[in-house]
Amino acid sequence: MAKKSTNSYDVIVIGAGPAGLSFARDLADTGLRICILEKQPASVLAAPPLDGRDIALTHDSMALMRELGMWEHLPKDEISPIRAARVFSSESSYFLGFDSAHTGKKALGCLVPNNQIRRASYLAVKKWRNVTIRDKTEVKKVSTDEARGTVALSSGEVLTAPLIVAADSRFSASRAQMGVPVTTKDFGRWAIVCRMTHEKAHGEIAQECFFDAWTLAILPLQNMVITPVQENRQSSIVITLPTSEAEAVMKMPLDAFNKRIEQSLGDRLGKMRLIGERYSYPLVAVYASTFAAQRYALIGDAAVGMHPVTAHGYNLGLAGAHRLATEIRKALSLGIDIGDSTVLDAYARDHRRASAFLYYGTNALVNVYTDNRPAVLALRALGLRIADKLPPFKKYVTKQLTGKAA
Repeated sequence: MAKKSTNSYDVIVIGAGPAGLSFARDLADTGLRICILEKQPASVLAAPPLDGRDIALTHDSMALMRELGMWEHLPKDEISPIRAARVFSSESSYFLGFDSAHTGKKALGCLVPNNQIRRASYLAVKKWRNVTIRDKTEVKKVSTDEARGTVALSSGEVLTAPLIVAADSRFSASRAQMGVPVTTKDFGRWAIVCRMTHEKAHGEIAQECFFDAWTLAILPLQNMVITPVQENRQSSIVITLPTSEAEAVMKMPLDAFNKRIEQSLGDRLGKMRLIGERYSYPLVAVYASTFAAQRYALIGDAAVGMHPVTAHGYNLGLAGAHRLATEIRKALSLGIDIGDSTVLDAYARDHRRASAFLYYGTNALVNVYTDNRPAVLALRALGLRIADKLPPFKKYVTKQLTGKAA
């Protein structure tokens, strides 16, 4: 039997998604030897395929992406501002509105395609010599002890580091191996995402429409994502619906699909037409019982996997990666072991404070707006009217949307 080789690093990151890459980039200038392990080939990391998902970025996220050198790699014509947001319920023509007018900003935030964020994250990290990205690499086993963390690869190679960071999705295999429990919420629904053109201009307004058993989000895009159209007449569409209906909607003929979306929106955007493909994703949210264990930390979806209705999954993941990087920088400045429990526990406490209300509040919102009992339908329509008359509530939500005080 061939002898196993062992390589040592300062930090090993499992997963080269946006959270793992942004965390590595956040620490790249410290000189720490960082190794990122990723199943996908480097060619996919450098040019991720379109997956239908568009990410709503807060101003805090945009600022951090600029600081980390990610923003400069985003194509300018794929950054779409959101000037306002409206929430409708099928039982009422009334809407709850949020606007950037009183925020001191030109927009609440912006939309960027997920594949472009992934590409920008990779390009921002790739140039740093102390960051090694090992593509086409399969992690077999993760373990830690008081002295170090160990990662065994399927090739037989063994890697060690004082700290292991898991950014390997909401279905994290390393999290299970480390014995970290999670609360899982299967919504029994799927998200179908696509892009459509429409007859009327969207005015840079995002719309969230709740129906009896499904939800429709209209996210305003610039014009050159797939094909040039008239100004403000292209949107990203997110449909969430019961699992039992998802396959039929994915296979629905083009004309029938267009008609269903048109009719659902009334006359808000006029005639609509699908452009490109439809993509579907199961809706499962997860929340880890702790974000840190012995010489091991969770970031991104491995820590908190959000329902997409509030569009905060990426923002939360980026902020969490930055929180962990900040605690590590503090430890380095004080000469403390970066894998020490005091360092990781500080991160875990801060990220739990920032994420718990958002996670459980989002789940509660989804439960209310997918409950089609008559009493609940009446209450949620009334709730939109009441909420729109409460300035403190609207100010709080606007702060969450923008990432800044309204």
